[in-house]
Amino acid sequence: MINYGATLISWQVKDAAGNSRDIVAGFDDLETYLSNKAYMGCIAGRYANRIANGKFKISGIEYQLACNNDPNHLHGGNKGFDKVAWDAVIIDGAIPKLSLSYLSKDGEEGYPGNLAVKIEFSYTNSDELIIEYFAETDKATVLNLTSHGYFNVDGDLSGSILDHSLQVNADFYTSVDEHNIPTGELCAVNGTAFDFNVPEKISGKIDKTGSGFDHNYVLRNDGNQLSLAAVLTDSKNELHLSVYTTEPGMQFYSGNLLDGSLVNRDGKPINMHSALCLETQHFPDSPNQPQFPSTILLPGDAFISKTVYQVVLT
Repeated sequence: MINYGATLISWQVKDAAGNSRDIVAGFDDLETYLSNKAYMGCIAGRYANRIANGKFKISGIEYQLACNNDPNHLHGGNKGFDKVAWDAVIIDGAIPKLSLSYLSKDGEEGYPGNLAVKIEFSYTNSDELIIEYFAETDKATVLNLTSHGYFNVDGDLSGSILDHSLQVNADFYTSVDEHNIPTGELCAVNGTAFDFNVPEKISGKIDKTGSGFDHNYVLRNDGNQLSLAAVLTDSKNELHLSVYTTEPGMQFYSGNLLDGSLVNRDGKPINMHSALCLETQHFPDSPNQPQFPSTILLPGDAFISKTVYQVVLT
């Protein structure tokens, strides 16, 4: 981890043969993190994903954000949480935690309220990367936080995540318009390219989507309980990455815009579909979609969320 952008830069695990593999795309130099536009490994916020036209209202007051993903607002704007240095503290214990905190001031990137955010990272002997999110505000605001890690569980970015298998516990996804903004309709995955209720190769689905996966799944979870969202399996069926979350949604992004201009720490270019994201979250454009789970945080309320990524050998 580095505290710039609260970024996950590397995750090395061992396979059944005892060979080490790094399942996260990333860099060994700060300069690339400062300049990359792929949100590589960061915490995205204050609002992860998209807000249509960068506008939303709270109590009749309209707020205008940067439209950095024309015509939309994306991942917090021109200087989101991925582009700031977080304060870091190590919390000792049976399972030590890395606690990263940041105060997003009232008006930053157009958002209302002084927002105090804390994220705690820990790692267990069961190969669980635990990410716990906490936030409070002094003025009504919107909030959506996610980890934007890029995974390739083969540990080899010269290959493709299209050879990975994926299972997603969701019966619906949020359909989007030509600008990747939800239409408001929840579409059934059954019988479509978006149906991963049983593990299937991504390669057998992606051509049916047009431009690839960049869609939010409506997770089949148990309220706010930590529930299994997805399982990603490497091309040889040797290693699983399971994703658990308290969040209602998960964005599956298949790395459609990766173009080889970024070079992984091992010298290999990060090409299209060489890594993917499984971003636990609330739904895109929720501030403008009253039928979606609310992303409004009020003074006196506490935002609490938890996501666990676990590596399991077959």
